[in-house]
Amino acid sequence: MFRWFLFSSAGLCFALGLLTLVRAPDWAEWRLAVLAGEYGYALAALPFFVAILAASIRGMHPGVTLATLLICALAIGLFLRPLIEAARIAQHLPAQLASSFGRVPLTREPFAVSALVGSGVPPVPIVTREFAPGLALGYYRPAAAAGLVPCVIVVHGGGWDSGDRMQLASFNHWLASLGYAVAAISYRLAPAQTWPAPRDDALAAIAYLKANAATLSLDPKRLVLLGRSAGGQIAEVVAYTARDPALRGLVALYSPSDLNFGYANAWEDDALKSPTLMRQYLGGPPATAQAAYDSASALNHVAADAPPTLQLHGRLDGLVWHRHSERLEGRLNELKVKNVFVSLPWATHAFEVNRHGPGGQLTTYAIEWFLAAVTRPAPAEDTTR
Repeated sequence: MFRWFLFSSAGLCFALGLLTLVRAPDWAEWRLAVLAGEYGYALAALPFFVAILAASIRGMHPGVTLATLLICALAIGLFLRPLIEAARIAQHLPAQLASSFGRVPLTREPFAVSALVGSGVPPVPIVTREFAPGLALGYYRPAAAAGLVPCVIVVHGGGWDSGDRMQLASFNHWLASLGYAVAAISYRLAPAQTWPAPRDDALAAIAYLKANAATLSLDPKRLVLLGRSAGGQIAEVVAYTARDPALRGLVALYSPSDLNFGYANAWEDDALKSPTLMRQYLGGPPATAQAAYDSASALNHVAADAPPTLQLHGRLDGLVWHRHSERLEGRLNELKVKNVFVSLPWATHAFEVNRHGPGGQLTTYAIEWFLAAVTRPAPAEDTTR
């Protein structure tokens, strides 16, 4: 019986590894794809161990042994695929970023196997500030920063009806370790509030940060929006409609940029029940809430003076279709807006959850480069007071 246990274990490893090659079906738990893609380099030890046991057990049928070894080898290859793809992307990423945003003094590599095992960054204090009635932001002030520092405004994901400002707080601490202030903002959630309430809340947060810049020791002329998933949709629309020169850039992670397109290409029983989320967020289907869908679609608002944009998206994302970022990239290129789109062939949603994994390393590298480039003070700006 043990041989069949080993064979079954090899099959389970192979099935999990397949999620680095094909999109997870809607009935499956999508977080398994995150596990396979961003922690697969560690999980590869499992089929390796199974293969050693299968090869060492006497009396095991040669056909079963061979099949087990073959499946284990395929599983190991699938688990290591993200490393190979990340190394390939890393070869061209610095030149891609430099071409669009200019060169910065960043010396670390975009991806390194030696960096797969790393430590966290020291946390900074988080100060809670109410920026509008019932809405708060978490303010991360870099401890060692001197003078006025740029601020990254983080808009959380969660399908517009969930999530909060503490989402991936460790990522905010990492941003603070680079010398940036971070304001992780709250916004009103559906279905209690519909669009454009979240947009208005983000604008209120920006106004609050500017009005209190001296107290918070941030530079009100050097702000960057960063949004994930549903929060990326909000950040994109704010960045492209505010026409605010203080918004130096936009980082959008796996964000839906066109909700008309999203609704037309969704189905009721997909992994997120996307049509339900959009109807409760936008006040109904497009047939009865067309103005809201148009207003909430960043693709409709891109202009030649749009802020520089960095997009990252997993090609196997089953929650927000990769085509959203592809189409936004096309529009930005058409209008000659500085932008870079980093597409990760193995990745699904939330690939940056492991900052040391293949998706996390490429994400932090691209974001670090982007922030350094777009928040550089102009020669006439004095950020020391």
